[in-house]
Amino acid sequence: MLSNLEPQSPDALLALIKLHAADERTDKIDLGVGVYRTGQGDTPVFGAIKAAERKLLEEQTSKSYLGPEGDMGFVTALMPYIFGADPTMGGRINGMQTPGGTGAVRLALALAQKAGVNRLHMGTPSWPNHAQIINDLELELVAFDHANTDGTANLDALLGAIRGAGKGEAVLLHGCCHNPTGIDYSAEDWEAIGDAIAETGIFPIIDTAYHGLGHGLDEDVAGLRSVLAKVPEAFIAYSCDKNFGMYRDRVGAFYVMTEDTDVLDKAFSNANALARASWSMPPDHGAAAVRLILRDPDMTAQWQDELTQMRDRMRQVRSTLAEAGMAGSVDLTPLGTQNGLFSVLPVSKEQVVQLREEHGIYMAGSGRVNIAGLTMGNIEKFVNAIAAVTG
Repeated sequence: MLSNLEPQSPDALLALIKLHAADERTDKIDLGVGVYRTGQGDTPVFGAIKAAERKLLEEQTSKSYLGPEGDMGFVTALMPYIFGADPTMGGRINGMQTPGGTGAVRLALALAQKAGVNRLHMGTPSWPNHAQIINDLELELVAFDHANTDGTANLDALLGAIRGAGKGEAVLLHGCCHNPTGIDYSAEDWEAIGDAIAETGIFPIIDTAYHGLGHGLDEDVAGLRSVLAKVPEAFIAYSCDKNFGMYRDRVGAFYVMTEDTDVLDKAFSNANALARASWSMPPDHGAAAVRLILRDPDMTAQWQDELTQMRDRMRQVRSTLAEAGMAGSVDLTPLGTQNGLFSVLPVSKEQVVQLREEHGIYMAGSGRVNIAGLTMGNIEKFVNAIAAVTG
């Protein structure tokens, strides 16, 4: 039976990790792996998470099952940060826990398919796993250009996709800190997006994986909130893996907004069935830690301070790159207005290989770089290397 399987291409990022680990150069730079790093190159455990885990160790009385919906205390504690002062919008929003943001995206797309969605519009480039999940579900993917060549969002392409959509179609949007480009929509863009979705009836699915890493907790979901205020229904996929530094604990949530509570109950009866068949129930440890943080004012303040430090460091790196201006034929200025962990440089695959072999700089073949891999100590080397291979 197993001989019937077709071999699959290895994950390029995993291969890059191995190459970087084997490189003995002391000044090598890893811009490939999509995790936050401090100015010293570490990916630390948040102090707030450590405090919550100590409390869990002391106070948790059971490891019994929670059910497919997971830790609902975690789910509801997040909601004011995502949706604002009226987090349920009068009872129109509810959620459930998922294994990371990936689990939330998978559940959102599977439930959309079950509700009748057969075509999905998505700006490209996008997070590679988006397309993999879409293809695995055998949904039709319709791509449009997410970005203009000047480093701004291609709003016209998105609005064209929305206005050209028909019945049974959905659009997948990044809530903030776009992966891989770092190019986000402006407040005015989000208003236009919400109006277009409301006019056409296309179903919105909003993936919010980097909340708080752009400009702030409220600022980063302002666009999401403006869309939800205009549309009758939507799905939201959310990840805590980045903004709580819980990558390996897989902490995510899936939310549904509908017009009335009867439809909401129906949606979650189906979501629970899909979750039960996929992962039975999500891992609880990370979600429990987040719940404790968000219910304790001191731990909440500590978490927000740590998140601010992350965001400020990445903004400092972006500002420094933007000030460098031209590096060979690459204009680094747009990186200053982009957000989050990632940006894409206009370099060829051959130039990416040259950067790796000649300068010890590791990045994805697409030109995507992890901004957090740069520090005040290695930015000059990076800029000079870009100039050397593109000049």
